[in-house]
Amino acid sequence: MPTAHDVDARNLYDTEDAMVTVITLKPGQSLKRHITPVDVAFYVLEGTGVVEIGEEKETVSKDTLIESPKDIVHCWYNESKDLLRVLVIKAPKPSRKTVFPAD
Repeated sequence: MPTAHDVDARNLYDTEDAMVTVITLKPGQSLKRHITPVDVAFYVLEGTGVVEIGEEKETVSKDTLIESPKDIVHCWYNESKDLLRVLVIKAPKPSRKTVFPAD
C-alpha cells in the first residue's frame, strides 16, 4: 500500500476496529518520525532495528514486542545489513490521520 514513508507496507487486516500491517525496511531505510492517534504494538518478525519512542531509542531484534502509546512520536530505523520486518497492530483503528512533526 502507498505510505508517506515510501517503504514496503502491506495491510494484512483492516476492519473498522483494528488494523494490522507488515512493514519491511531495507538496510539503511527508516520511517519518518510520526505520531499515531492510537496505541500501537510492534512485533519484530525478522532482523534487527532501532525503535524510537518519545525520547528513548533501543536496538531490538526478532521476537521482540514493543508498545507505543498513542500521541507519542515514534520511528523505526534499519541500521543493519539485513531486512527488518515489523508487524504493526493498531487498535482501535485510527479515526484521525497520523501527524508528522517538524524536526
